[in-house]
Amino acid sequence: MPKSAKILLLAVSVVLVLSVLLTVSHVNAAEGAYRQINVYSEVLQHIQTEYVDVPNIQQVTDGALRGLLESLDADSSYLAPADYKLFKDERGGKAQVGLNVSKRYGYATVVATVPNSPADKAGLNDGDIIEAINDRDTRDISLTVIRLMLEGAPGSEVSVSVVRPRQSIPQKITMTRAAVTEPMVADTQYEGASILYLKPAILDHDHVQQIENKLKAMPKAGNKKLLLDLRDVAGGDMADATRLANMLLKSGTIATLEGQTVQKQVFTADPAKAINATAPVVVLVNRGTSGPAELVAASLQDNKRADLVGEKTFGEGSEQKTFELPSGAALILSVAKYESPAGKKLEDEGVTPGTVVGASEDQEGPDEDEPTVLGAVPQPTAPTAKPAVQVDEQLKKALELLKSKPA
Repeated sequence: MPKSAKILLLAVSVVLVLSVLLTVSHVNAAEGAYRQINVYSEVLQHIQTEYVDVPNIQQVTDGALRGLLESLDADSSYLAPADYKLFKDERGGKAQVGLNVSKRYGYATVVATVPNSPADKAGLNDGDIIEAINDRDTRDISLTVIRLMLEGAPGSEVSVSVVRPRQSIPQKITMTRAAVTEPMVADTQYEGASILYLKPAILDHDHVQQIENKLKAMPKAGNKKLLLDLRDVAGGDMADATRLANMLLKSGTIATLEGQTVQKQVFTADPAKAINATAPVVVLVNRGTSGPAELVAASLQDNKRADLVGEKTFGEGSEQKTFELPSGAALILSVAKYESPAGKKLEDEGVTPGTVVGASEDQEGPDEDEPTVLGAVPQPTAPTAKPAVQVDEQLKKALELLKSKPA
């Protein structure tokens, strides 16, 4: 063989070896998936040939894909072509019932309600399980479609079957959709105006701006301490949450964002953007504290800037990306998760306050030790106002903590 041919053969061999070495890790990772595809094909074959009735294979496949995505996290969804078309056609501006929902236990679950909204007036609370919407089982609907179903024309009605705390039989509640507006940031003064209490309903640009204005006015009002109530705050934007945390931090990590294909981003406090980095702070949280509010709470707690009082938060904090499929369907996939400064993923672990104080019995969610009858016939019920709470133990404990802190 000529020398030039040998050199060419050696070069080709080196390239081939390098290619194999570079791809072997991907092959090993894919082998497990291929094995599972074979298992799925075998299961599908048994369903087709042996199930008691002739199955609708498209429905079976859609259900399998939806379950596959939801096994990852509540925010990942498979949208069949019809559902994806509905999603793309959504332009916003529709009337709502004021519910922030996610998925837990396979069903739609109330994270929080907007004050004075139809859902709030119907007495819905964080932790309530929505078994069905308009008689459609929420187990069989992706979270994206669930949220779309709760919206509609102003004045139109939507019926939900709800499993309430310590009630095993679902209740059917009908709500009228309306234009829902989050209230302005509420403020109250305690202890002779030395403590400023702030309660936002959402952490979006406008409400965070309202908080900023109130923080800047603290010295003039004689406020020396801050009580930030983030209970049942589930909506908003992570960028605005980062901005709010920075208002109370001169330095330190606010949060990080990272995914398998998303390069790690570290959000660090900018001292130039701090407004009040010295006043004692206590933050109230509960099971309805979710997403942006969790980022703020975790940031202040991990930087030892604030004490947290209340209950473990809901656990939400990821970014999604939509992948269109040739069939007209789509995947909405979580591609990155937010982490607290201590390295805990908000989506997976939530935020546990340093001082745990449970809600009153009337506010508690379903008892995990108490069986619920999901799938039972819903019992009609008229909307009822939320039960009045005689003593807010969480607020009481937060005020006690602040009083003990030197100004």
